[in-house]
Amino acid sequence: MKLYYFYVLYTADGYFYGGFTDNVQRRFKTHESGKGAKFTRVKSRHPLKLIYEESFETKHDALHAEAAFKKLTRKQKELFLTEHHLDSSIWQ
Repeated sequence: MKLYYFYVLYTADGYFYGGFTDNVQRRFKTHESGKGAKFTRVKSRHPLKLIYEESFETKHDALHAEAAFKKLTRKQKELFLTEHHLDSSIWQ
């Protein structure tokens, strides 16, 4: 069964970036090489850290998770990540 993923990157300049893919490591390498999303191409955002990934059985569900995350405020994103067992020292 093919899985789809929602993932979160943390940028060197302190932003969260949520994305969707069917291969997290390949997509992360694309972002790191400066060929990913326009947001992550900015040099001051590097290095990037892959801080969260979640798998889904359908593309729809992974895209829905990405869209929902992107609508959150900064505080809500931090709360989401904390609730998913990430150490807040990553972004503080």
